[in-house]
Amino acid sequence: MTYEIQHYTICDGWVNTWSIEHHDGRVEPETFDSYEDAAAALDEFFAEIVDEIVTGQRQPDEGYDRDEFRIVKAGAS
Repeated sequence: MTYEIQHYTICDGWVNTWSIEHHDGRVEPETFDSYEDAAAALDEFFAEIVDEIVTGQRQPDEGYDRDEFRIVKAGAS
């Protein structure tokens, strides 16, 4: 069983907007082997956003709300 991080979008509702690019150029939705792996990736994403705000690469109002994201079994809607 794999998990994905979904982002709530106004146009499409909950979708997996995370992707991974392989060395051969293929791009596919990113999935995780466990809920914990997905949660760790989401935590890392938010930590990077905070770092970008602190260093001035991103404005304080250019972040995300954690409520916009959820972790579900891959393929769930």
